[in-house]
Amino acid sequence: MSDWRIYRGVGLRHDDIRRLPDPPPWRDFTSRDDPPQADDTAEPGGHADTGDTARRLGAERVRHQLVENLHPHPEEVEAVNAALYLRRPLLVTGNPGTGKSTLAHSVAHELGLGRVLRWPIVSRTALADGLYHYDALGRLQDVQLDRAVQQGPVSHPPLGSYIRLGPLGTALLPTADGLPRVLLIDELDKCDIDLPNDLLNVLEEGRFDIPELERVADREPVAEVLTDDGVRVPVRGGRVECSVFPFIVMTSNGERDFPAPMLRRCIHLELKPPGERQLAAMVAAHLGEEALREGGELVQRFLDRDPGSLVATDQLLNALYLTQQAEGAERLTRERLAEMLLRPLDQTE
Repeated sequence: MSDWRIYRGVGLRHDDIRRLPDPPPWRDFTSRDDPPQADDTAEPGGHADTGDTARRLGAERVRHQLVENLHPHPEEVEAVNAALYLRRPLLVTGNPGTGKSTLAHSVAHELGLGRVLRWPIVSRTALADGLYHYDALGRLQDVQLDRAVQQGPVSHPPLGSYIRLGPLGTALLPTADGLPRVLLIDELDKCDIDLPNDLLNVLEEGRFDIPELERVADREPVAEVLTDDGVRVPVRGGRVECSVFPFIVMTSNGERDFPAPMLRRCIHLELKPPGERQLAAMVAAHLGEEALREGGELVQRFLDRDPGSLVATDQLLNALYLTQQAEGAERLTRERLAEMLLRPLDQTE
Protein backbone atom coordinates (compact mmCIF):
# COMPACT_ATOMS: atom_id res chain seq x y z
CA MET A 1 0.00 0.00 0.00
CA SER A 2 1.54 3.32 -1.08
CA ASP A 3 1.82 6.10 1.48
CA TRP A 4 -0.18 9.13 0.32
CA ARG A 5 1.37 11.41 2.98
CA ILE A 6 3.92 14.03 2.00
CA TYR A 7 4.54 15.26 5.54
CA ARG A 8 4.83 12.41 8.03
CA GLY A 9 5.92 14.20 11.21
CA VAL A 10 9.05 12.09 11.71
CA GLY A 11 11.48 15.01 11.99
CA LEU A 12 13.84 13.64 9.30
CA ARG A 13 14.45 15.61 6.12
CA HIS A 14 13.36 14.02 2.84
CA ASP A 15 12.38 15.13 -0.66
CA ASP A 16 8.85 13.71 -0.83
CA ILE A 17 7.56 17.21 -1.62
CA ARG A 18 8.47 16.34 -5.20
CA ARG A 19 5.75 13.66 -5.14
CA LEU A 20 3.06 16.25 -4.49
CA PRO A 21 0.44 15.81 -7.27
CA ASP A 22 -1.06 18.58 -9.34
CA PRO A 23 -3.22 20.98 -7.30
CA PRO A 24 -7.00 20.90 -7.37
CA PRO A 25 -8.15 22.76 -10.50
CA TRP A 26 -9.63 25.56 -8.41
CA ARG A 27 -6.20 26.11 -6.74
CA ASP A 28 -4.07 25.91 -9.90
CA PHE A 29 -2.30 29.23 -10.43
CA THR A 30 0.02 28.15 -13.25
CA SER A 31 -2.28 29.61 -15.92
CA ARG A 32 -2.25 33.22 -14.80
CA ASP A 33 -3.75 35.83 -17.13
CA ASP A 34 -1.56 36.85 -20.04
CA PRO A 35 -0.36 40.47 -19.86
CA PRO A 36 -3.17 42.66 -21.23
CA GLN A 37 -2.79 44.37 -24.55
CA ALA A 38 -3.40 48.07 -25.11
CA ASP A 39 -6.84 47.55 -26.62
CA ASP A 40 -8.11 45.03 -24.05
CA THR A 41 -10.16 47.52 -22.08
CA ALA A 42 -11.71 49.02 -25.19
CA GLU A 43 -12.90 45.67 -26.48
CA PRO A 44 -13.72 43.37 -23.59
CA GLY A 45 -15.90 41.18 -25.79
CA GLY A 46 -12.84 39.99 -27.64
CA HIS A 47 -11.07 38.67 -24.54
CA ALA A 48 -10.37 34.99 -24.10
CA ASP A 49 -11.30 33.21 -20.89
CA THR A 50 -8.73 33.68 -18.14
CA GLY A 51 -7.19 31.29 -15.64
CA ASP A 52 -9.42 32.84 -12.99
CA THR A 53 -12.48 31.91 -15.06
CA ALA A 54 -11.37 28.27 -15.25
CA ARG A 55 -10.80 28.14 -11.50
CA ARG A 56 -14.21 29.63 -10.77
CA LEU A 57 -16.32 27.74 -13.30
CA GLY A 58 -14.38 24.49 -13.44
CA ALA A 59 -11.50 23.61 -15.72
CA GLU A 60 -13.45 20.74 -17.30
CA ARG A 61 -16.40 22.98 -18.07
CA VAL A 62 -14.29 25.69 -19.71
CA ARG A 63 -12.03 23.22 -21.54
CA HIS A 64 -14.84 21.11 -23.01
CA GLN A 65 -17.54 23.82 -23.17
CA LEU A 66 -19.91 21.83 -20.96
CA VAL A 67 -23.33 23.43 -21.09
CA GLU A 68 -25.86 20.64 -21.19
CA ASN A 69 -25.54 19.69 -17.52
CA LEU A 70 -25.43 23.06 -15.72
CA HIS A 71 -29.10 23.12 -14.71
CA PRO A 72 -29.27 26.60 -13.13
CA HIS A 73 -32.42 27.45 -11.23
CA PRO A 74 -34.89 29.38 -13.44
CA GLU A 75 -34.93 32.33 -11.04
CA GLU A 76 -31.15 32.72 -11.45
CA VAL A 77 -31.46 33.02 -15.23
CA GLU A 78 -34.41 35.39 -14.91
CA ALA A 79 -32.63 37.66 -12.42
CA VAL A 80 -29.49 37.90 -14.58
CA ASN A 81 -31.56 38.81 -17.62
CA ALA A 82 -33.53 41.39 -15.64
CA ALA A 83 -30.28 43.05 -14.57
CA LEU A 84 -28.97 43.00 -18.15
CA TYR A 85 -32.14 44.49 -19.61
CA LEU A 86 -32.64 47.13 -16.93
CA ARG A 87 -28.94 48.02 -16.60
CA ARG A 88 -29.18 47.57 -12.85
CA PRO A 89 -26.78 45.90 -10.39
CA LEU A 90 -27.58 42.35 -9.34
CA LEU A 91 -27.49 41.86 -5.55
CA VAL A 92 -26.89 38.16 -4.88
CA THR A 93 -27.38 36.85 -1.36
CA GLY A 94 -27.11 33.38 0.12
CA ASN A 95 -25.00 31.14 2.32
CA PRO A 96 -21.24 30.88 1.75
CA GLY A 97 -20.34 28.47 -1.02
CA THR A 98 -23.59 28.67 -2.98
CA GLY A 99 -21.89 30.15 -6.05
CA LYS A 100 -22.63 33.86 -5.66
CA SER A 101 -19.33 35.17 -7.00
CA THR A 102 -19.16 32.37 -9.59
CA LEU A 103 -22.30 33.79 -11.18
CA ALA A 104 -20.39 36.83 -12.42
CA HIS A 105 -17.79 34.60 -14.09
CA SER A 106 -20.52 32.42 -15.61
CA VAL A 107 -22.19 35.44 -17.24
CA ALA A 108 -18.86 36.81 -18.50
CA HIS A 109 -17.90 33.41 -19.91
CA GLU A 110 -21.20 32.73 -21.69
CA LEU A 111 -21.58 36.23 -23.14
CA GLY A 112 -17.91 36.63 -24.10
CA LEU A 113 -17.40 39.72 -21.92
CA GLY A 114 -13.83 38.88 -20.94
CA ARG A 115 -12.04 39.31 -17.66
CA VAL A 116 -14.19 39.87 -14.59
CA LEU A 117 -13.18 42.96 -12.63
CA ARG A 118 -13.22 42.09 -8.92
CA TRP A 119 -13.55 44.51 -6.02
CA PRO A 120 -13.26 42.65 -2.68
CA ILE A 121 -14.86 44.55 0.20
CA VAL A 122 -13.55 44.74 3.78
CA SER A 123 -14.62 46.87 6.74
CA ARG A 124 -12.15 49.64 5.80
CA THR A 125 -13.18 49.85 2.13
CA ALA A 126 -14.28 53.29 0.89
CA LEU A 127 -15.83 54.31 -2.42
CA ALA A 128 -12.54 55.86 -3.56
CA ASP A 129 -10.85 52.43 -3.35
CA GLY A 130 -13.08 51.17 -6.13
CA LEU A 131 -12.88 54.31 -8.27
CA TYR A 132 -9.21 55.32 -8.40
CA HIS A 133 -5.99 55.84 -6.46
CA TYR A 134 -3.77 58.91 -6.75
CA ASP A 135 -0.14 58.34 -5.79
CA ALA A 136 0.63 61.85 -4.53
CA LEU A 137 3.68 60.70 -2.59
CA GLY A 138 5.19 58.99 -5.63
CA ARG A 139 4.70 62.13 -7.71
CA LEU A 140 6.35 64.30 -5.05
CA GLN A 141 9.32 61.95 -4.83
CA ASP A 142 9.77 62.00 -8.62
CA VAL A 143 9.69 65.81 -8.69
CA GLN A 144 12.27 65.99 -5.91
CA LEU A 145 14.47 63.46 -7.69
CA ASP A 146 14.29 65.44 -10.95
CA ARG A 147 15.16 68.61 -9.07
CA ALA A 148 18.20 66.91 -7.54
CA VAL A 149 19.65 65.56 -10.80
CA GLN A 150 18.67 68.24 -13.32
CA GLN A 151 20.16 71.62 -13.93
CA GLY A 152 17.66 74.33 -14.71
CA PRO A 153 13.85 74.13 -14.74
CA VAL A 154 12.26 70.93 -13.46
CA SER A 155 9.86 69.17 -15.82
CA HIS A 156 6.76 67.91 -14.03
CA PRO A 157 5.68 64.42 -15.13
CA PRO A 158 2.11 64.03 -16.43
CA LEU A 159 -0.36 63.80 -13.57
CA GLY A 160 -2.12 60.82 -15.16
CA SER A 161 1.02 58.74 -14.63
CA TYR A 162 0.20 58.66 -10.92
CA ILE A 163 -3.45 57.68 -11.17
CA ARG A 164 -4.73 54.13 -11.37
CA LEU A 165 -8.41 53.33 -11.79
CA GLY A 166 -9.90 50.75 -9.45
CA PRO A 167 -12.24 47.94 -10.51
CA LEU A 168 -15.37 50.12 -10.39
CA GLY A 169 -13.61 52.99 -12.15
CA THR A 170 -12.39 50.64 -14.89
CA ALA A 171 -15.86 49.13 -15.32
CA LEU A 172 -17.25 52.63 -15.99
CA LEU A 173 -14.84 53.40 -18.83
CA PRO A 174 -16.50 53.80 -22.23
CA THR A 175 -16.10 50.77 -24.50
CA ALA A 176 -15.48 50.89 -28.23
CA ASP A 177 -17.69 47.89 -29.04
CA GLY A 178 -20.68 48.81 -26.88
CA LEU A 179 -20.35 45.70 -24.70
CA PRO A 180 -20.45 46.00 -20.90
CA ARG A 181 -17.67 45.00 -18.56
CA VAL A 182 -18.48 42.58 -15.74
CA LEU A 183 -17.75 43.81 -12.22
CA LEU A 184 -17.90 41.63 -9.10
CA ILE A 185 -18.29 43.60 -5.85
CA ASP A 186 -17.57 40.74 -3.48
CA GLU A 187 -18.95 40.49 0.08
CA LEU A 188 -20.53 43.93 0.21
CA ASP A 189 -22.02 43.12 3.61
CA LYS A 190 -18.53 43.45 5.14
CA CYS A 191 -18.45 47.19 4.36
CA ASP A 192 -18.94 50.00 6.85
CA ILE A 193 -22.26 51.79 7.17
CA ASP A 194 -21.48 54.53 4.63
CA LEU A 195 -20.37 52.62 1.54
CA PRO A 196 -23.83 51.49 0.26
CA ASN A 197 -25.08 55.10 0.32
CA ASP A 198 -21.84 56.38 -1.23
CA LEU A 199 -22.31 53.94 -4.12
CA LEU A 200 -25.79 55.21 -4.96
CA ASN A 201 -24.86 58.25 -7.02
CA VAL A 202 -22.13 56.49 -9.01
CA LEU A 203 -24.37 53.53 -9.82
CA GLU A 204 -27.25 55.83 -10.74
CA GLU A 205 -25.28 58.24 -12.94
CA GLY A 206 -22.68 55.82 -14.35
CA ARG A 207 -19.91 58.37 -14.02
CA PHE A 208 -17.50 59.99 -11.58
CA ASP A 209 -14.96 62.80 -11.51
CA ILE A 210 -11.26 62.74 -10.66
CA PRO A 211 -10.63 66.12 -8.95
CA GLU A 212 -6.85 65.89 -9.38
CA LEU A 213 -7.30 65.75 -13.16
CA GLU A 214 -10.07 68.36 -13.21
CA ARG A 215 -7.76 70.91 -11.61
CA VAL A 216 -5.23 70.59 -14.43
CA ALA A 217 -7.72 70.09 -17.28
CA ASP A 218 -6.77 73.43 -18.84
CA ARG A 219 -3.13 72.29 -19.13
CA GLU A 220 -3.77 68.54 -19.57
CA PRO A 221 -7.20 68.13 -21.18
CA VAL A 222 -6.45 64.45 -21.85
CA ALA A 223 -4.63 62.35 -19.26
CA GLU A 224 -3.38 58.80 -19.75
CA VAL A 225 -4.22 56.76 -16.64
CA LEU A 226 -3.64 53.14 -15.70
CA THR A 227 -6.65 50.81 -15.42
CA ASP A 228 -7.30 47.80 -13.25
CA ASP A 229 -6.45 45.74 -16.36
CA GLY A 230 -2.93 47.19 -16.32
CA VAL A 231 -3.23 49.23 -19.54
CA ARG A 232 -3.30 52.98 -20.11
CA VAL A 233 -6.39 54.75 -21.41
CA PRO A 234 -7.24 58.43 -22.00
CA VAL A 235 -9.47 60.34 -19.58
CA ARG A 236 -10.79 63.67 -20.84
CA GLY A 237 -11.48 66.61 -18.58
CA GLY A 238 -11.03 64.54 -15.44
CA ARG A 239 -14.33 62.69 -15.89
CA VAL A 240 -14.93 58.95 -16.41
CA GLU A 241 -18.35 58.33 -17.95
CA CYS A 242 -19.61 54.97 -19.17
CA SER A 243 -21.07 54.52 -22.63
CA VAL A 244 -22.77 51.27 -21.55
CA PHE A 245 -23.59 50.38 -17.96
CA PRO A 246 -21.48 47.47 -16.69
CA PHE A 247 -23.00 44.21 -15.51
CA ILE A 248 -22.46 44.43 -11.75
CA VAL A 249 -22.82 41.52 -9.35
CA MET A 250 -22.78 42.47 -5.65
CA THR A 251 -22.59 39.52 -3.27
CA SER A 252 -23.66 39.34 0.36
CA ASN A 253 -23.59 36.57 2.96
CA GLY A 254 -26.45 38.27 4.81
CA GLU A 255 -24.33 39.67 7.64
CA ARG A 256 -26.09 43.04 7.42
CA ASP A 257 -29.07 44.79 5.88
CA PHE A 258 -28.80 47.42 3.16
CA PRO A 259 -30.67 50.75 2.97
CA ALA A 260 -33.92 50.83 1.00
CA PRO A 261 -32.66 53.44 -1.54
CA MET A 262 -29.92 51.02 -2.56
CA LEU A 263 -32.19 47.96 -2.64
CA ARG A 264 -34.65 49.67 -4.98
CA ARG A 265 -31.83 50.27 -7.46
CA CYS A 266 -30.86 46.59 -7.54
CA ILE A 267 -32.24 43.31 -8.79
CA HIS A 268 -32.22 40.96 -5.80
CA LEU A 269 -31.47 37.26 -6.16
CA GLU A 270 -31.41 34.83 -3.22
CA LEU A 271 -29.28 31.85 -4.24
CA LYS A 272 -30.49 28.52 -2.94
CA PRO A 273 -28.10 25.72 -2.00
CA PRO A 274 -27.44 23.54 -5.06
CA GLY A 275 -29.71 20.55 -5.56
CA GLU A 276 -28.63 17.13 -6.77
CA ARG A 277 -28.45 18.09 -10.46
CA GLN A 278 -26.59 21.36 -9.79
CA LEU A 279 -24.18 19.62 -7.42
CA ALA A 280 -23.42 16.86 -9.91
CA ALA A 281 -22.78 19.45 -12.61
CA MET A 282 -20.42 21.35 -10.32
CA VAL A 283 -18.39 18.26 -9.43
CA ALA A 284 -18.15 17.20 -13.08
CA ALA A 285 -17.12 20.73 -14.13
CA HIS A 286 -14.23 20.83 -11.65
CA LEU A 287 -13.11 17.21 -11.34
CA GLY A 288 -14.65 15.34 -14.27
CA GLU A 289 -17.32 12.67 -14.63
CA GLU A 290 -15.09 9.92 -13.22
CA ALA A 291 -14.70 11.79 -9.94
CA LEU A 292 -18.46 12.15 -9.78
CA ARG A 293 -18.94 8.39 -10.18
CA GLU A 294 -16.21 7.42 -7.70
CA GLY A 295 -17.28 9.99 -5.12
CA GLY A 296 -20.97 9.20 -5.16
CA GLU A 297 -20.95 8.28 -1.48
CA LEU A 298 -19.56 11.68 -0.44
CA VAL A 299 -21.94 13.53 -2.73
CA GLN A 300 -24.88 11.69 -1.17
CA ARG A 301 -23.58 12.43 2.32
CA PHE A 302 -23.45 16.11 1.40
CA LEU A 303 -27.02 16.01 0.11
CA ASP A 304 -28.24 14.13 3.20
CA ARG A 305 -26.70 16.56 5.69
CA ASP A 306 -28.77 18.13 8.44
CA PRO A 307 -30.89 20.88 6.80
CA GLY A 308 -29.85 23.27 9.57
CA SER A 309 -26.10 22.77 9.09
CA LEU A 310 -24.01 25.25 7.12
CA VAL A 311 -21.79 23.44 4.62
CA ALA A 312 -20.30 24.99 1.48
CA THR A 313 -19.96 23.21 -1.85
CA ASP A 314 -16.23 23.84 -2.02
CA GLN A 315 -15.91 21.67 1.11
CA LEU A 316 -17.35 18.78 -0.91
CA LEU A 317 -14.95 19.46 -3.78
CA ASN A 318 -12.01 19.49 -1.36
CA ALA A 319 -13.17 16.20 0.21
CA LEU A 320 -13.59 14.51 -3.18
CA TYR A 321 -10.18 15.62 -4.39
CA LEU A 322 -8.27 14.70 -1.25
CA THR A 323 -9.89 11.31 -0.66
CA GLN A 324 -9.06 10.41 -4.26
CA GLN A 325 -5.43 11.45 -3.77
CA ALA A 326 -5.35 9.34 -0.59
CA GLU A 327 -6.70 6.32 -2.44
CA GLY A 328 -3.95 4.10 -1.07
CA ALA A 329 -4.70 5.03 2.53
CA GLU A 330 -6.81 2.95 4.91
CA ARG A 331 -10.56 3.44 4.67
CA LEU A 332 -10.57 4.79 8.24
CA THR A 333 -8.07 7.47 7.25
CA ARG A 334 -10.12 8.50 4.24
CA GLU A 335 -13.22 8.61 6.44
CA ARG A 336 -11.45 10.93 8.91
CA LEU A 337 -10.36 13.22 6.06
CA ALA A 338 -13.89 13.42 4.71
CA GLU A 339 -15.28 14.10 8.19
CA MET A 340 -12.73 16.88 8.75
CA LEU A 341 -13.40 18.57 5.41
CA LEU A 342 -17.18 18.29 5.55
CA ARG A 343 -17.49 19.66 9.07
CA PRO A 344 -20.31 22.28 9.18
CA LEU A 345 -19.03 25.84 9.15
CA ASP A 346 -21.26 26.78 12.07
CA GLN A 347 -20.07 23.89 14.24
CA THR A 348 -17.98 25.29 17.07
CA GLU A 349 -17.05 22.04 18.83
